[in-house]
Amino acid sequence: MSWGTELWDQFDNLDKHTQWGIDFLERYAKFVKERIEIEQNYAKQLRNLVKKYCPKRSSKDEEPRFTSCVAFFNILNELNDYAGQREVVAEEMAHRVYGELMRYAHDLKTERKMHLQEGRKAQQYLDMCWKQMDNSKRKFERECREAEKAQQSYERLDNDTNATKADVEKAKQQLNLRTHMADENKNEYAAQLQNFNGEQHKHFYVVIPQIYKQLQEMDERRTIKLSECYRGFADSERKVIPIISKCLEGMVLAAKSVDERRDSQMVVDSFKSGFEPPGDFPFEDYSQHIYRTISDGTISASKQESGKMDVKTTVGKAKGRLWLFGKKPKPHSPPLTPTSLFTSSTPNGSQFLTFSIEPVHYCMNEIKTGKPRIPSFRSLKRGWSGKMGAALEDFSHLPPEQRRKKLQQRIDELNRELQKESDQKEALNKMKDVYEKNPQMGDPGSLQPKLAETMNNIDRLRMEIHKNEAWLSEVEGKTGGRGDRRHSSDINHLVTQGRESPEGSYTDDANQEVRGPPQQHGHHSEFDDDFEDDDPLPAIGHCKAIYPFDGHNEGTLAMKEGEILYIIEEDKGDGWTRARRQNGEEGYVPTSYIDVTLEKNSKGS
Repeated sequence: MSWGTELWDQFDNLDKHTQWGIDFLERYAKFVKERIEIEQNYAKQLRNLVKKYCPKRSSKDEEPRFTSCVAFFNILNELNDYAGQREVVAEEMAHRVYGELMRYAHDLKTERKMHLQEGRKAQQYLDMCWKQMDNSKRKFERECREAEKAQQSYERLDNDTNATKADVEKAKQQLNLRTHMADENKNEYAAQLQNFNGEQHKHFYVVIPQIYKQLQEMDERRTIKLSECYRGFADSERKVIPIISKCLEGMVLAAKSVDERRDSQMVVDSFKSGFEPPGDFPFEDYSQHIYRTISDGTISASKQESGKMDVKTTVGKAKGRLWLFGKKPKPHSPPLTPTSLFTSSTPNGSQFLTFSIEPVHYCMNEIKTGKPRIPSFRSLKRGWSGKMGAALEDFSHLPPEQRRKKLQQRIDELNRELQKESDQKEALNKMKDVYEKNPQMGDPGSLQPKLAETMNNIDRLRMEIHKNEAWLSEVEGKTGGRGDRRHSSDINHLVTQGRESPEGSYTDDANQEVRGPPQQHGHHSEFDDDFEDDDPLPAIGHCKAIYPFDGHNEGTLAMKEGEILYIIEEDKGDGWTRARRQNGEEGYVPTSYIDVTLEKNSKGS
């Protein structure tokens, strides 16, 4: 099947068809261009989306730690790689498909124009041959008619008797002339006809088939090029499918890496303070101070027994409660003296311990206004932030567990810096050796300042590491000591009742609790004898308050700037020191707020 033989008379239709083919090629090229723009915009939007949801890491503390967060950021990274593959698809289409189509369309237009011009020239030459043949034919026809007229004129004159011989001879000559001219035109017409037939045969069987064949080959190449571009369009996608599959597999693996148990453990590690929870609140019965009998009896010997029993019972109830920073501080109430105690008798003859009007009024106010508060490290930390500003160097403001983690992180960072400085020192020494062996390469003395600076940095880092390791060993050795110490004190509170002062209404010094004129109440000596072995903790030093401390939290002791306090318990690594005022009030104060002086027998009298 050939266009030259089948479509020998369809030059105009072939012209339109080849033009349509080029237009279709350019239309497909436009489609590819728009697809490239879509891919580029899609990749750009994906990258913007990833950038929007990726964290802006200004510090290491903001790095994702939970497995769900890490998985999400891994998915964002895979999505960013996926966006890169979409850009690869766009670049491949632009280079392999769109660019090739545009170049081929330009070449195709040039080739089509050349073939059509050749066809038009061949058609014009055939038309010219036909015109020459037609002119010779008309001229031959005209000469034949003239010769026929000359023939008729000669015959008429020859048959006319009246015509002269000269007229007849003239007509005969005219006839011969026309006949000769007709013969010449006949020969010319025959020659032109033969030439036209030859050119026409050549035109329709040689020239036009050749031109149409070239147009057919051009159109087939266009079709093949479109097929290749279709395949290249698909191959651009197919090439990135393995990488895209890896991206999707990475997203699936990120989803599988989410571990809820590990996240829960991270929450514990992040916020664990290392302190023990507070103990139960005891039941404090104030009704015995309110419901008193109207008739007040006189002080008898039974009053002493009941009074001593109730005091001990109150002391026993007040023991055994652990608070976040020690025992609950005693309320600032006037000390109860034996003068305020008396007994009352009920109708059935039983006796109970009662108080005077002022202590009862005080207890009523405590019932109405007293609000027990569970201590919170968070509230204490908020109280610190306004006074201390930046975190302390040894992180003593943090709970033991968090302090240990912070110190360990700092030690790791310092070790990395030390390794860098050591590598730099080694490199400088090698460079110095090279300069000493080859002086033309450099002056060894020029490296001395840098070496000295590096050595100073190494020494400084080693000192910092040693200091932080000392703090870390102190925290690791004392982390559990706080709870153990409090637990043991709670167990032995019946033996050393006066040492756990901040818990209840019982004061630190049993002697202060019952100190009073012995001659007023005969039961005082017996009450004193029961508690004469409960001495307060001895002072191991004294301290001076550098900063004021409010002491709003339970178990803490408020102090003013410049106030002198007794030290009865050193800092166990949690940043708190137990102190006592001269009036016997005890509590915990921040170690960083005081200037401690430890000495022997500093308690005085």
